[in-house]
Amino acid sequence: MRLALFQPAIPQNVGAAMRLTACLGVELDIILPCAFPMDDKAMKRAALDYGPLAHVTRHPAWADFLAAPSTEGGRLILFTTRGEPSFPYFDFQPTDILLMGSENHGAPPHVHEAAAARLRIPIVAAARSLNLVTAAALALGEALRQTSGYPRA
Repeated sequence: MRLALFQPAIPQNVGAAMRLTACLGVELDIILPCAFPMDDKAMKRAALDYGPLAHVTRHPAWADFLAAPSTEGGRLILFTTRGEPSFPYFDFQPTDILLMGSENHGAPPHVHEAAAARLRIPIVAAARSLNLVTAAALALGEALRQTSGYPRA
């Protein structure tokens, strides 16, 4: 199981995603460019003391992410407000890559086209969207539950 962030815009979300994936033993892919500097110093600052537990791969561009050996064989599962079905009714696999779009712009059409599935997280009609890492935590939680992928204590 992997979590991928497409061109994230908020450094605090990257830090929270690094902590989330470190705690759950899940690999994190960050697809550049970001809306902020994403150098080694920024990553260390974002990860706080979870840096040694986090397994993060930075990809210079979308094409590099798709071509990476680490993503080979995994289904791209895009979480989007325009997705269908609702994620609890989807059958996840242990090799899935859960992909979150940019906080500001979501995912562009070419990312939607590359996805094996486009899922949504159901929220009340009056709400626009969830925070990126809140959505990632819900998605990972369900996917890990279904695949018995939670770390063993």
